[in-house]
Parts: sequence; C-alpha cells; structure tokens
Amino acid sequence: MITQEFLKKLVTTNENKIVMLVFDGLGGLPNETGKTELESAKHPNLDKFIENGICGFSDPIAPGITPGSGPAHVALFGYNPLEHEIGRGLLDTLGIDFDFTKQDLAARGNFATCDKNGIITDRRAGRIASDKSARFCNEILKDIVIEGIKTFVLPVKEHRFSVIFRGEGLSDKLADTDPQKEGLKALPVKNLDKNAEFSAKIVTKFIQIANDRLKNEQPANTVLLRGFSKMIDIPQFTDTYQLKSAAIALYPMYRGLARLVGMEVLKTGTTIESEFQTLKENFNKYDFFFIHIKQTDSSGEDGDFSRKVKAIEEADASIKTLVELNPSVVVVTGDHSTPAVWHGHSWHPVPLMISAKFCRKDNSKSFNEKECITGGLGRISAQSIMALALANAGKLNKYGA
Repeated sequence: MITQEFLKKLVTTNENKIVMLVFDGLGGLPNETGKTELESAKHPNLDKFIENGICGFSDPIAPGITPGSGPAHVALFGYNPLEHEIGRGLLDTLGIDFDFTKQDLAARGNFATCDKNGIITDRRAGRIASDKSARFCNEILKDIVIEGIKTFVLPVKEHRFSVIFRGEGLSDKLADTDPQKEGLKALPVKNLDKNAEFSAKIVTKFIQIANDRLKNEQPANTVLLRGFSKMIDIPQFTDTYQLKSAAIALYPMYRGLARLVGMEVLKTGTTIESEFQTLKENFNKYDFFFIHIKQTDSSGEDGDFSRKVKAIEEADASIKTLVELNPSVVVVTGDHSTPAVWHGHSWHPVPLMISAKFCRKDNSKSFNEKECITGGLGRISAQSIMALALANAGKLNKYGA
C-alpha cells in the first residue's frame, strides 16, 4: 500500500480543485424489489459525472471487515486506519469546538432507553430531539465531580452527547459500555490496561450518577458510552498533500475528524442544500473540499429503505450546484455500507466514482452497485482514493527517472 510519506514526495501544486463527496453508509443491499437504495433512487445530477467518470468499489479497511465511521474516514483521507486509531469521543468533542486538552479523556455518549430490569430497549432513545438532549446535558447532568475529576457533559446532536473527564492520571484504555444492540444490558466499565483502573472507577461512578438522575425521564433514562479517547498526534492533511482544504459537514463527529487532520471546517446551515450553498460561496478559496452527507447512514441504521432512497434523491437535487461549479476532480463514495435490510454498518464494499477530464472512462451509465461491480476501477482500498484524486488533478509528479 502506498503511504502518505511516499505521496508527500510526489505532490505538486496547481489550481485544480478536488471535491470529495461522502454519502455516509452509501452502500446497500437489494430489498424485495431486487434493487439497492442507490439503484432505486433517481439521481440525474450524480449521473452527469459518469460522462467523464470511472466506477468501482472500495474496501474501507479490508474485505470482510465492518468499519466504524471514524476509521473509514481516516482511510478515505489516505491514512492507514490500523495505524491511526481515533476514538469517537475525541472526534465528537472536537466537532463541537470544545477546548480539549492533553489531560482530558472523552467518550461518546448515547441517551438510551432501558426497562426496569436494565435491558436496553432503544440504544438511541427514539433519536430524541437535540433540544431535549441539550436540556439533559445542561441541567440534569451538570456539575458532576468525582474524586477530583471534573466532568463536562455536552450535547452533540439528537441522542448523542460527549462527556469529558478532566484530571490527572486518566487513561483511554477502557472498553465500551454500549452493547451495540437492543435486548441486552449495558456492559460494565472494563479497564483494558492496569493503568486504567482509576479511570474505570471514575467512569463507573459517573454512569451510576447519570442513571440515577435520569431514572424518571422518558424515553432517555440511561446512558451508554463508547469510544474512550485522549488527544492524539496525526500527520496534517495540508502538509501531506499541499492542499488548502475545507470540510463541510452537518454532524459534529465529521467536523471533528476534519479539524483533527488539519482541514478548515466551514460554517454551514442545517440542511444538505445549505452544505452545497456553502461550497458555492467558498469554491474559489480552497483546493480541496470534503462534503459529508449523513442522512443515508441514519436511515440505513433504522432499516428505513425508502428514507435512504429519499436522502439520496434529496442530496442529488443539491448536487446540481456541484455540477455547475465543475471542479477538476469529483470523488463520490461512502465511508462504509449501511444496507437498510441489514439495519447497520456492514462489510460490503462501497460504491466509488471518480470523475475527471483525464479519467479513463468505463461503460457505466449510472452510479449504482450494479454498474460499480463491472466498473473500470475494480475493487480497491479506500486508502488509494486520495492518490487517484491527486493524480487526476495533475497534482502528483512522476516517480523515478
């Protein structure tokens, strides 16, 4: 696999622009109609890029491995996800502009619903509204201090929140308490290293306090934590690729990841349409844009096939703006597959299209799984996508004499 260190030696600069459009959880599986979500959706603007495009599939980690969104995006940006493990807690926290320090330990939280026996009946508490989640964070779970460790409980979006523990001697070597499916009890806080025993004690006490304060609330009467993480050092995207880069994303986690690797995170509205308006307003200021579409993933996780189709079509209407801007290179893909019939992330390879003037076009007529499976790109590692984008933009010099 080509490394970032290798690419850095070949990178050159020019005025060509690259747009990487990521539909979270894009890949699907056929439902009873025999079609996937992408095959069922009408997406004429996406299909315009096929005219100068080549299709295929990518593996975020490796064949057969089901990825989380964090490592999958790390791979899309050209990093080795096995070398750069980044906890969701850190990404969510950076995404909400919290002043994170080297001393802090972060975890991603879900408000959830449990029955009287502690069995989780809804991991997302019905995807409660963001304002309700904010009230829980700002009123019910405020001012928790445990053995000198101060906590900050901050709303992220809908049922998601971040909890930050601040104090000496904290470790992120802790297992998740989220069982990842309903019908089970929350997992106990388990230290994965002897140096994390103190951290496990603090987190366990926090969960006990949180559950006690939430016990009379509905549907959010408990908390689940995962992705324990501290600040990490990671090579910067701009330094590696010599790109003035910007990120446009509605969900905090993806803004956090972009900020961590050194992209400038642009302020945008609350809709897919506003994301593309932000792209238009800033198009002349940057060389590289990362645009993230979340709704395809959340609908897939909920098993809502028709809603995922609708999300693709809604995004396609706004992609008309991208067509009009006509960047030198357009990459369209997902971070992973989230088939609605599977109700979650899966190991299936992800549809991928690269459109550029000097692309070696294949015979694809539309962007979907059936076309990608015979596309000219074949099946590649997600880590290779950045190299292909740079090459098609004329931003890589020849290797060797």
